[in-house]
Amino acid sequence: MKTYQDKPNPELHIKELTSAERPREKLREKGSLALADTELLTIMIGSGTMKVPAPVLASRVLDFLDQRRPDDEVSVETLMVVDGMGLAKASLICAALELGRRRLPSKRKQIIFPSDAYPLVRHFGTRQQEHFLCISLNGAHEVVAVNVVSIGLVNHTLVHPRDVLS
Repeated sequence: MKTYQDKPNPELHIKELTSAERPREKLREKGSLALADTELLTIMIGSGTMKVPAPVLASRVLDFLDQRRPDDEVSVETLMVVDGMGLAKASLICAALELGRRRLPSKRKQIIFPSDAYPLVRHFGTRQQEHFLCISLNGAHEVVAVNVVSIGLVNHTLVHPRDVLS
């Protein structure tokens, strides 16, 4: 079975961060909107493994989820492909994703002005690599999907038109 993994960054141990940089403390002080996706996921994961700290594991899970299609089912088994994910953490993340899906408002977000798209993509601003995103709209300018088309390097990404159109 193929596992998904990236290079662990030894400076990402939570114990080595100042208390203002730690995700839980940051959440309490600044609120959930101030946290990046990796920090939110790090809080859910709690602790990492002996080999993989929680922030590295959170980063791996986000990268794995970004590379999947939005209509692909995320199951416990698919999350356990990520190196460092066990049954308990994969179950927790699947449950959180489903709860989020159920709690989303049924009315779709409408995009009239370019600034209306910002809340949909602002969490990608903290990523270390460029992400090319495609926001699909219906005839009433309601958001149907937000897809990651390509993940590039630090300062650029390559995108073929067929990837956007598909």
